[in-house]
Amino acid sequence: MEKSTVYFTDFHTIAFGDGLPVKLKKLIKKAGIEQIDMEGKFVAIKMHFGELGNISYLRPNYARAVADVVKELGGKPFLTDCNTMYPGSRKNALEHLECAWENGFTPLTVGCPILIGDGLKGTDDIAVPVVGGELVKEAKIGRAIMDADIFISLTHFKGHEMTGFGGTIKNIGMGCGSRAGKKDQHSSGKPYIKEKLCRGCRKCQKECANQGLVFNEKTKKMAVDQANCVGCGRCLGACNFDAIAFHNDNANEELNRRMAEYAKAVVHGRPQFHISLVVDVSPNCDCHGENDVPILPNLGMFASFDPLALDQACVDACLAASPIPGSQLANNMAKPDFHDHHDHFKNSTPESEWRSCLDHAEKIGLGNRDYQLIVV
Repeated sequence: MEKSTVYFTDFHTIAFGDGLPVKLKKLIKKAGIEQIDMEGKFVAIKMHFGELGNISYLRPNYARAVADVVKELGGKPFLTDCNTMYPGSRKNALEHLECAWENGFTPLTVGCPILIGDGLKGTDDIAVPVVGGELVKEAKIGRAIMDADIFISLTHFKGHEMTGFGGTIKNIGMGCGSRAGKKDQHSSGKPYIKEKLCRGCRKCQKECANQGLVFNEKTKKMAVDQANCVGCGRCLGACNFDAIAFHNDNANEELNRRMAEYAKAVVHGRPQFHISLVVDVSPNCDCHGENDVPILPNLGMFASFDPLALDQACVDACLAASPIPGSQLANNMAKPDFHDHHDHFKNSTPESEWRSCLDHAEKIGLGNRDYQLIVV
């Protein structure tokens, strides 16, 4: 198979010259976005608006740059994301839009409408066949996203407590799934509590949307209600004491494969383009109501027609970079009992796993891991 092409530019600018949004416009044009016929077409720009309290999400300025290029090409862009499965500020369309507005995403700032892809309550979805799917035959995708003529992903590349990193495939697969679709992807395994390590702080319980965690007032320990738990892993990221683990050792791997198949459902058979910014690489997802010190430096902006090649290029750049002192990654590596996985994302969060996602994405024909990097 011929190598895919990924275009790259760093975050350097010239004093009194163009800013980063202009540099992003130049990058995506150089990468070939103008090859897509957008005249009069609806163009979905899928991104993450960030949870309230989190400030590592992509700035609205980047979204405006992409929307402006789409409009230059005659397209009708809209920013979109789907509702979350967990409690927070994005669990229904009204709160989701208010969250986006508070984080700076308004039609005025981004130059286009903002639509929540799966409707008011996260139930406006459509069953989309997964061509070549092994675990998912029909993906439940937000209807507005599938109604669009053209699909563009704008991704903040960062760490993740379960999938190792959150890149383009996660932005598409998990992000475009309706609430039912997200539950479908997370149904591969359930956690348990290591009682000796549990401090009884109940922080994990605040992250659970499904009454899947029960606090024992006598022992002052948390327990998992296996009947209610959906295996979303939010509790895993909330625990600071490594007291939560999964019964199913393959839970993350199966989640990754389902996520890749959902991404395939979204992009298969229609014009697509993908952008990923490796900036503010927080150890956890932007779904958190907080963000920690970045684990890696700001590396640059990447663009490609191939979502898999794009993720591979971003992860390769990250693995070649040096950890930021004082970050979760650097602190883990400084521990006396540190076991080096030779992988920044696994060293940051040892319970996570990401390689199965890219392996499966290539297997089902989502893209190509072999790529040529062109520096702009």
